[in-house]
Amino acid sequence: MASLAAKANRVSVFGKSFLPFRQPSARTLTTRTTSYTLNTGAKIPALGFGTFQDPDSQEETVSRALQKGMRLIDTARVYNVEEQVGRGIKKSGVPREDIFVGTKLWCNDYHPEDVERALDDSLRDLDTPYVDLLLMHYPCTFKRGPDRFPRDADGRMILGETTYVDTWKAMETLTKTGKVKAIGVSNFSMGEIETLLNESSTVPAVHQMEVHPYLQQKGFNEWLQAKGIHVVQFSPLGNMNDFYRQTGWSKEISHMMRVIDQPILKEIGQKYGKTPVQVVLAWGINSGRSVIPKSVVDWQIEENLEADFELQPEDMAQIATLDAKARFNDPSLDYEWRLYSDLEGINGTVRGRTH
Repeated sequence: MASLAAKANRVSVFGKSFLPFRQPSARTLTTRTTSYTLNTGAKIPALGFGTFQDPDSQEETVSRALQKGMRLIDTARVYNVEEQVGRGIKKSGVPREDIFVGTKLWCNDYHPEDVERALDDSLRDLDTPYVDLLLMHYPCTFKRGPDRFPRDADGRMILGETTYVDTWKAMETLTKTGKVKAIGVSNFSMGEIETLLNESSTVPAVHQMEVHPYLQQKGFNEWLQAKGIHVVQFSPLGNMNDFYRQTGWSKEISHMMRVIDQPILKEIGQKYGKTPVQVVLAWGINSGRSVIPKSVVDWQIEENLEADFELQPEDMAQIATLDAKARFNDPSLDYEWRLYSDLEGINGTVRGRTH
């Protein structure tokens, strides 16, 4: 019996199709629950749950995601889902202190006098006394007022009369109120973050930005890590989201082969008994970043929860070859602000309306 078992084990290691050993690495593969320490000392999970789009589904899916084990929930004022997210958190039964909740300030609320009121609006809708992380959604400021996308008679965005530095300084004061545990930014360039470092006293705890195998931004990621700024990857699955093919400023590259359809990722997945989606998410986590995939489908949520596992160096090197410097999120011409000005992937920007 021992010799048969040994023989079977040898077959499985070399990837033969003998059913009991069809997924060789999965037999010893450990699903982890990685977390990272922010520069504030707080812990942030490596694997989270994004809530962009699908407002009618968010209450149920947030609740189920938390019940299944998710502990990082990412949302934003402009997503129009904070009320649903708040109800989902309550419905889950998971204690609030066990959940890392982040939201984002939108560009029409960047005037310093508006910042705390805007946060209070989010806290009200989320039905929580505090958020673990408050981000500035973009560096561009829009005209103050209730219109989130204020436009002139020609349909051009009307910019605000403040600066992201002024907004940041107002956000700094919020950390002293207990309403915010940490502050950070999203969609900033290196130069814009350097300006914050030079003109304020708080290093952002987080930079949330587009990162996936098609847009790896290795140099920028290394720079952020050296500054003690943790990266949270939005769109960690790249152009899997149809939004990038449907928005008014959709770039031609958004129609390229979906990241998860890359043969390399399928091959690596077979080695570990994992799907390409899980491999892509694991790549982000193994790179020291948090990932926030979105889904409203139970089996996909469960699949994502099993994406925190160790990838071997040779597989990380294989994924590195997929870098196409393909940036899908680029509303620069609609927002009247050259976003990502010193970063990779800014070619091919298209003029068109987000909403």
